[in-house]
Amino acid sequence: MLDLDKVKGILFDYGGTIDSNGMHWAEVIWMAYDHLGIPVSKEIFREAYVYGERTLGKNPIVKPEHTFLDMLRIKMELQIRWLTDNGHLPLETVRSGTTGALADWCYAYARKAIGNALPILGQLADRYPLVLVSNFYGNIETVLKDFGLDHLFRAIVESAVVGVRKPDPAIFRIGVERLGLPAEQVVVVGDSYDKDILPATQVGCQTIWLKSVGWSAYRGDESADVILSDFTEMKKVFAL
Repeated sequence: MLDLDKVKGILFDYGGTIDSNGMHWAEVIWMAYDHLGIPVSKEIFREAYVYGERTLGKNPIVKPEHTFLDMLRIKMELQIRWLTDNGHLPLETVRSGTTGALADWCYAYARKAIGNALPILGQLADRYPLVLVSNFYGNIETVLKDFGLDHLFRAIVESAVVGVRKPDPAIFRIGVERLGLPAEQVVVVGDSYDKDILPATQVGCQTIWLKSVGWSAYRGDESADVILSDFTEMKKVFAL
């Protein structure tokens, strides 16, 4: 149970929380594949997704000046190339502009989700100091500016910059330090139980889990101080 009286600051996850309303980004991208009729199975798509993420994690392909749309185009190019190179997607079925269409669909999805979250984040920022704690590629500041979110956060703790990635609790300790508050006065808001809720709890923070479709099926015994199914439910939690 969340003790709101103790909360003096908030740590927010970004990807999957603010920009997709709790939906894992693999699921968002799969919806784009389905919408555009890309003829691959979900199982094979997930292999392409993992390949793309690992490639971006190992190589500095995404640059600090890249917007979210730039990044999406890079991701889609990596995925489609893997699918064609490994014979899962015949080259002749890939239409000109396929990667761009996938990226545009996902960008529109993110912009809609962020549009719903933005006024709530603004109200929270008027009441609490906010810090962003995110596994990202080194371009989160550019992404935040693109979506008009950059003014809301006192500090940004980005994995590619600080050299620590979730689920390592150390990245949340850095976030708590940036707030300048004891952990028990901080609540963490995230979409991933394993990468956000568990490590935040280990640090001593309270937790709000924005629970939607994750990468893996849930066991059923997961818990958090508050569990939400939609970002707009934050208004009720904080009596906005």
